[in-house]
Amino acid sequence: MMLLAIEQGNTNTLFAVHDGTEWIAQWRTATDAMRTADEYAVWLHQLFEMGGAKLSSGLSMKDLDGCIISSVVPQSIFNLRNLARRYIHVEPLVIGENVNLGIEVRIPKPSEAGADRLVNAIGALQVYEGDLLLIDSGTATTFDVVSGGAERGQGAFEGGLIAPGINLSLQALHEAAAKLPRIAIQRPEVVIGRDTVTSMQSGVFWGYIALIEGLVDRIKAEWGKPMTVVGTGGVASLFEGSTESIDRFDPDLTIRGLLEIWRRNTHL
Repeated sequence: MMLLAIEQGNTNTLFAVHDGTEWIAQWRTATDAMRTADEYAVWLHQLFEMGGAKLSSGLSMKDLDGCIISSVVPQSIFNLRNLARRYIHVEPLVIGENVNLGIEVRIPKPSEAGADRLVNAIGALQVYEGDLLLIDSGTATTFDVVSGGAERGQGAFEGGLIAPGINLSLQALHEAAAKLPRIAIQRPEVVIGRDTVTSMQSGVFWGYIALIEGLVDRIKAEWGKPMTVVGTGGVASLFEGSTESIDRFDPDLTIRGLLEIWRRNTHL
């Protein structure tokens, strides 16, 4: 089995190839709702040709046997589905469209749980035991509570909260305040900034650390039972080493969840 997994967020889209044993390639591109299936195919073809440490340069789209898609950008699904149909010659599994996720969703309106949040929950349950708090840092920062089941791989999505992502906060500062420049995110060495740029970096970065630590404490207090806190997402690595509130950093939660959902629905 050669699987193409596509995980699309509001900012970036991840394409990953699994050969039945391990992930042999991963690529990211900026999310563009207007990108066509043909454009995706040309981009992927070039990456296949480049090869890599685990990817043979002889791999092509015709070698792929399946495709699974998770997207929080509804207008992009049409083109991603056409990519699978036209170039891989398969009907893709699309999260949220008659796909068995195999996880109980314990909120009043289960349909409101984002595909990415449920996929993360499934991916986490494959490797972590007990109750979990998943922090996914992207365009938005989500905090999701997942209760563990009697056996590894079993559990339920219990709900959580959504906050603006760190990039979104920087963008809002720049756009709403005429004199504040657009800056890159990085960890400042000190909290007290001595100029505009370091003041903005410190406020956003250490402000987010405080947000994470404060919300983790409140969620744990409300939950009332031990939890393992797992960080993931495009900018999660920024926080590594800056807070003790996150127990593990795991960049592969989502693609691990997609692989498990693929197996559950195809029995492979």
